Amino acid sequence: MLNQAHPDPSTARAPATDAIDVLQRKLAARDKTIHVLKRRVKERDDSLATPMTTLEQNIALGKVVAMKTQQLSEERRELQEALAELGRTQAMLLQAQKMESIGQLAAGVAHEINTPTQYVRDNVEFVSKAQRMIATLVEAACTLADAAEPHEATQAAAVAFRRQLKRSKFGFLQEQVPAALEQSLDGLRRISRIVGAMKEFSHPSAGEKEQVDLHALAETTVTVARNEWKYVASLTIRCEGELPPVCCLRDEIAQMLLNLVVNAAHAIKDTLEPGVRESGRIEIVLAPYEDTHVDIRVIDDGGGIPEAVREKVFDPFFTTKGVGDGTGQGLAIVYSTVVDKHGGVVFFETEVGTGTEFVVRLPIDGGDAS
Repeated sequence: MLNQAHPDPSTARAPATDAIDVLQRKLAARDKTIHVLKRRVKERDDSLATPMTTLEQNIALGKVVAMKTQQLSEERRELQEALAELGRTQAMLLQAQKMESIGQLAAGVAHEINTPTQYVRDNVEFVSKAQRMIATLVEAACTLADAAEPHEATQAAAVAFRRQLKRSKFGFLQEQVPAALEQSLDGLRRISRIVGAMKEFSHPSAGEKEQVDLHALAETTVTVARNEWKYVASLTIRCEGELPPVCCLRDEIAQMLLNLVVNAAHAIKDTLEPGVRESGRIEIVLAPYEDTHVDIRVIDDGGGIPEAVREKVFDPFFTTKGVGDGTGQGLAIVYSTVVDKHGGVVFFETEVGTGTEFVVRLPIDGGDAS
């Protein structure tokens, strides 16, 4: 179906990684300066130099060495600080993007909770009114029982009881009360799932990898993201083969999958047109890969990725959205999470007008095996 592959994921590099490499190369180049100067001193031709010129050269070279050593020390300190700052910035960006995602989803989650809560409240009010009617009916039955004892009032009491029974619409209540209670219970179960998913999604890994059931993680993530996709697409989760648990940073893999699902929903939303195309399709496919990895594939039937921007989609701060609609951190964090933190690969296949499939390939051992 899709025919345009992303460049070889094994050779693709995150811009943040490139920045670190540049800094490290600069540091290595400075390290070589002293070595070259010392080699020049050793390799000079003493037979062509007088003692005075040799002394002058040594003094001059000594000054240069001292100066370069000082420069090297200062630049090493600056580069080390820059590397440390870059690491801190990457961590802050990850947290900021996660909080941004939570913030963007907050309104949707509130809506998801509010809707079932509303009909739970309505149903409880209905049951309360029904209970009052039933109480009245029970009173009438009690009156009938009391009146039945001295036989002369039995007929009048029975007529009054039937009148009250008809007035209370007891048959309707018998039919509707159980249905209302079941709907209320269903609403409460939905609330419980949503709140549970939010708690599970936001639970921090504290930097520790753990064994994770990716299918359960996917279920939790799509529940949290439901308000992003339910109005634009149907979503299914499918497992191919027996899926082993994967050693990973649970919250960061959840964030990565959330980003891919939200991106898929946005890609589909851009293609919808009332009366022409009103809904799309998102599919999450989980499958083992060569006994050592697990694939997470997120497939959408949106508009595809234009060829002109395919090389940039994993770049930090790159976005095709308007100002205020996105930070351009979603896919950059996907790359950083999968490649840098788990030793996996991420790539995509896309076709304009047909859709996109992102493939995340995670090592089962968490990328820590030697």
